[in-house]
Amino acid sequence: ASVQRCRAMVKMVSQFSGVLQLTDLDDFITPSQECVKPVKVEKKPGKSSGIIRIEADGSYTQLNQDGGVKKLEKAKITLNDCLACSGCITSAESVLITQQSHKELYKVLNQNKVSGSENQKLVVISVSPQSRASLAARYQLQVADTAQRLTAFFKNLGVHYVFDTTFSRNFSLLESQHEFVKRFQRHKEDSKALPMLASACPGWICYAEKTHGSYIIPYISTTKSPQQVMGSLVKDYFAQRQNISPDQIYHVTVMPCYDKKLEASREDFFSEEYHTRDVDCVITSGEVLKMLEQEGLSLTNVDPVPLDTLFSSGAEAEVIGHSGGGSGGYLEHVFKHAAKELFGIEIHEITYKTLRNKDFQEVMLERDGRILLRFALAYGFRNIQNLVQKLKRGKLTYDYVEVMACPSGCLNGGGQIRTEGSESSKDLLQQVEELYASVTVQAPEANESIKKLYEQWFGDADSKTLKMLHTQYHAVEKMNNALNIKW
Repeated sequence: ASVQRCRAMVKMVSQFSGVLQLTDLDDFITPSQECVKPVKVEKKPGKSSGIIRIEADGSYTQLNQDGGVKKLEKAKITLNDCLACSGCITSAESVLITQQSHKELYKVLNQNKVSGSENQKLVVISVSPQSRASLAARYQLQVADTAQRLTAFFKNLGVHYVFDTTFSRNFSLLESQHEFVKRFQRHKEDSKALPMLASACPGWICYAEKTHGSYIIPYISTTKSPQQVMGSLVKDYFAQRQNISPDQIYHVTVMPCYDKKLEASREDFFSEEYHTRDVDCVITSGEVLKMLEQEGLSLTNVDPVPLDTLFSSGAEAEVIGHSGGGSGGYLEHVFKHAAKELFGIEIHEITYKTLRNKDFQEVMLERDGRILLRFALAYGFRNIQNLVQKLKRGKLTYDYVEVMACPSGCLNGGGQIRTEGSESSKDLLQQVEELYASVTVQAPEANESIKKLYEQWFGDADSKTLKMLHTQYHAVEKMNNALNIKW
């Protein structure tokens, strides 16, 4: 049984983002992308450390100050590293295997059909806009139509409510904006207030905690991701409205990324009082496709139904999005807010400058020849590694960085639906991007439901706002135990 569980774990692990990939396993995103730890440069007495350059073929070269060039080896992550580490995939891998799959959702739905009313769960599913776009591309549907048909599909299975995590992302964006302004205002007194590094990507967070620990944690935004904000909304605000305790709700999210399963399993998002997680189960876009196929259905054959609303607002029932790209638009929203709040400058259009590659871009705010703000986005492990090394050398000049583990961001997450037939991955990603961007966008500040919910949910209690919308991170020390064996 333990061997089977280990094989199952390896199969699941092979679908996490490049940052969490295991060596010698096929990469779910692109077979050429390996997971590597940062290259360690040995410092020798009397010599200053060199500069690490990532070559076109992915190899690493150290450029010494004396002009010398040295090729570096990659430090590979093995299954042993993951099993011996208390950061993400641990000896409790059974949690990921058995509680984080569409099979577990079916189990709860089937139990509801035979259980007495006192043992039934209120099943809530929260769908990410990236997953919705992926399904829309597969079935050649418009995004709004996909949302309504997906709602109908889940409800026909026995799900009670289907929500959109775009709603919870409003909170993530607003809190990120406020947090950045506060950090910027105190950065002269606090050397680690800036740069502020985005926190919505669990693959990046896990990598930071495991590899760089206490050094990099102070730079990471404390704002929860949209998934975990939705977890707080559902298990706290929504539970109160339904007059039930949080443990009576079974909350599932549909995400573009396998790393979200790790995020939902973090101890920080578990309630000791009610013995329940904010998000009980995470399924990917691909797993929803499996469910449709298992039911013998095509989404095109499911009759659409109106969307559910978490808040009593007709506008919320419409499919809306946020500007700024397929990973949530954190850079754009924080940049515009900071420009106005800190310098009184209104920004309507943002111009991105591509640097090392399309997954590393920067944005600057200038006035009278002086740079006021410098932001960047860094997607994919290679760019993240370069970012961290620059930060450690004191060479990083950015005030804010939107960090995502997957190349091309969340729309290219490991849990998204893959190509079929002769269609290329590039063409499919472009189609998903176009569908994602096709919805009406709305700034979070303009959402009246969010304003009212801030008042109703939190009132003047800053401590509750902090608890529900923010989190903390933990440096992971390497442990030596019985799991330290060679596989």
